[in-house]
Amino acid sequence: METVTLSIKYQLVIPKSVRKKLNLKPGQKLQIIESENKIEIIPIGDVRKMRGILKGIDTNIKREKDRI
Repeated sequence: METVTLSIKYQLVIPKSVRKKLNLKPGQKLQIIESENKIEIIPIGDVRKMRGILKGIDTNIKREKDRI
C-alpha cells in the first residue's frame, strides 16, 4: 500500500510502482468513484482489448451491498 499527499491544487501523484504495475500512461483517462467515505480510482482501458477477459468467471460470489 502506498501513501500520497493531496496538493494545495487538489492533485495527487500516483506512485511509480503503481504506474508501472498498471501500465498507466500520461494522458490516460481514470474513473473516480466515491462511495461510503472512500475513493476508488479505476483506469479506463480500450474496450476492444478487454473482450473475453471475463470468459468463464464465477458470478456466484457474495458481493458487498454497494456492488450489487
